[in-house]
Amino acid sequence: MRHGKKHNHLGRTTSHRVAMLSNLAISLITHKRIFTTVAKAKALRVYVEPLITKSKDDTTHSRRVVFSYLQSKDAVSGLFRDVSVKIADRPGGYTRIIKVGNRPGDAAEMAMIELVDYNDNLQKEKSGKKAAAKTTRRSRAKKAAPKAGDATASDSTDAAE
Repeated sequence: MRHGKKHNHLGRTTSHRVAMLSNLAISLITHKRIFTTVAKAKALRVYVEPLITKSKDDTTHSRRVVFSYLQSKDAVSGLFRDVSVKIADRPGGYTRIIKVGNRPGDAAEMAMIELVDYNDNLQKEKSGKKAAAKTTRRSRAKKAAPKAGDATASDSTDAAE
């Protein structure tokens, strides 16, 4: 029984799953965007986001900890050199998962997982637009109802015309 086991095993042994997630994380850090199944993308997000958080603190210890997960000098140096600079002020949520449809061969649900600050198209849209007005879930009916003093003032202007 799998009581209390919260992560997705992805149909693999522990060693195979850890190796696969490590390889996916290296690819994500290297290419900034990869296509994979939705289940793997969700598991990868849980795996890679703590590593990105560790990269904010560029110390020997944090580099060694991240290297123990990734086992790739190029990926670790790229993470600490490039990625950590872009996400320095971001409090979390470093990745974005976008579902892209089904794979033709086996109809598996596919997704694109990318590092948030590396989507150039989205960055251009954000810089071009103004910040959207803050929305609320409360009703606006109270604001729309005229006050008693306002009704007499508007009636008097109508009568004068």
